[in-house]
Amino acid sequence: MEEPYEIALATEHDLDAVLDLQERNLPKRGGTLSACLSRGWFETAMAAMPVVVARRAGRLVGYLVSAPVAAFTEVAVVQAMLEAYRGASDAYIYGPICVDEIERGQGVANAMFASLRAQLPGREGVLFIRCDNAASLRAHARMGMREVAEFDHNGTQFVVLSYVG
Repeated sequence: MEEPYEIALATEHDLDAVLDLQERNLPKRGGTLSACLSRGWFETAMAAMPVVVARRAGRLVGYLVSAPVAAFTEVAVVQAMLEAYRGASDAYIYGPICVDEIERGQGVANAMFASLRAQLPGREGVLFIRCDNAASLRAHARMGMREVAEFDHNGTQFVVLSYVG
């Protein structure tokens, strides 16, 4: 029998594993993450808002970041999204979300999202997904997120989604 997932708030002890999972899912490695964020960025995000992680058998297998809009002033793709759709005055950015390739399709993203929503009730989360990432678009639609806008960034098409926690 497989060990269940542990869903928890990230701690500083998770940072190396978060950065490793991010690195393995960047476009240069065949992944679909749209930005490479630094250790310092993750530390600041963790201090500001919930960052949820999933572990199985003690190994980090996923993370989901929530961060204030202001945390992304230097991330061009997020600024392009905010030009297309800003959200409510207290909206926050959902993402990035990343699940280890061998754990995908097992409900990890849903479990992390449920934890995040419980921690930020009534607040709007705003995110973007590449239009060609059909699996992610389907998964987020199943989570109840709705498409609110589209935008282009550096020749790549994105969909903006929104939800209320």
